[in-house]
Amino acid sequence: MASELLNSLSPSYFSSMMNQKLEVGNKPLLNLAVGIPDGRTPKVITDAVKTAIDKEENQKYGAFRGKAELKASIKRFYKRTYDVELEDENIAILFGTKNALVNFPMAHVNPGAGIMLPNPGYADYITAVELAQAELIDMPLLEENNYLPDFDALESELKKTDLIYLNYPSNPVGAAADKAFFDDVIQRFKGTGTQVVHDFAYSAFGFNGKHPSILTSDPDFEISMEIYSLSKGFNMSGYRIGFAAGNKEMIESINKFQDHTNAGVFGVTQDAAIAALDNADTLIPAQNEIFRKRKDFVNQSLKQLNIPIEPIQGGIFGWVKVPEGFSGESFVTYLLKNQSILATPGKPFGDRAENYIRISLAVPDEDLEAFAERLDEIKTLWQD
Repeated sequence: MASELLNSLSPSYFSSMMNQKLEVGNKPLLNLAVGIPDGRTPKVITDAVKTAIDKEENQKYGAFRGKAELKASIKRFYKRTYDVELEDENIAILFGTKNALVNFPMAHVNPGAGIMLPNPGYADYITAVELAQAELIDMPLLEENNYLPDFDALESELKKTDLIYLNYPSNPVGAAADKAFFDDVIQRFKGTGTQVVHDFAYSAFGFNGKHPSILTSDPDFEISMEIYSLSKGFNMSGYRIGFAAGNKEMIESINKFQDHTNAGVFGVTQDAAIAALDNADTLIPAQNEIFRKRKDFVNQSLKQLNIPIEPIQGGIFGWVKVPEGFSGESFVTYLLKNQSILATPGKPFGDRAENYIRISLAVPDEDLEAFAERLDEIKTLWQD
């Protein structure tokens, strides 16, 4: 029998979605609900894996807090890419970034703490609040403010906020933030007792230039921590590897939690991450170009069809408003039955997302072309 805490958690939408039987129409299925890049892991990384598997050190328990060589690679990468100087105390090696995003509040704040989450925002942030037995504080992200939070309008809520989650480029809306935004965030919350977690999972996809790290605005790591994923930019989602960087107390909370719950990331996986980061200057631009072309195609195609899509400024998703008379969930059902298109309804991302669907760019180009052709057949739904 599960514990009361486990039973109290909100349902995992993505787990249930992957296990449900789909009622598909008579066309070949186009799965635009996936958030997993469709490319192969680059050869320089898989070659490193083949070498690493024969290393005796990788066949035994490794250091609980990760290899010194991986931390050195992370330091080089952040200095080279964001001009940020990290020390070992500013780095935690992660078993995939979802684990850290979900477990961090439980390890770092006390029950009853206030945690402010973006709405719309990544669905599993809510689980993080529930596991920590904390108070969820809503942070509206509105179209008229380019899906950036209006902290001036949240003054009373901020008084009871201990932790804020940010996510740029964002999942699901594809919005981006500039350095001026992060500068303002750091100055606003410095000395207030409020700390900031920046989920930087889609950092690799900068369609209007490189996305800034929040740590560039907080060079002394006073109040912020960034969660960096290797899954998306390096086609390494199955490897389950990432890292956190920033404020040493926040990092220590993650490391201490993992000391008690894990026994160190597999050494081969760490060696793969080293190969990825040391070759990032070549690998990330190549990945970004693939998705930039897809972004341009989807933005242009839907604009020509007069279908409302938010401008994709970063990341791998498109955010589409559904036609009048539909909710996100009912329109997903309609698309599946009538056009054999599987999309993600907005509802799991927050109550401000219920009239939207999320589509993924992480599919072959020909699938996106077929998607646009099928939407052309039903474009009048948005014009009635």
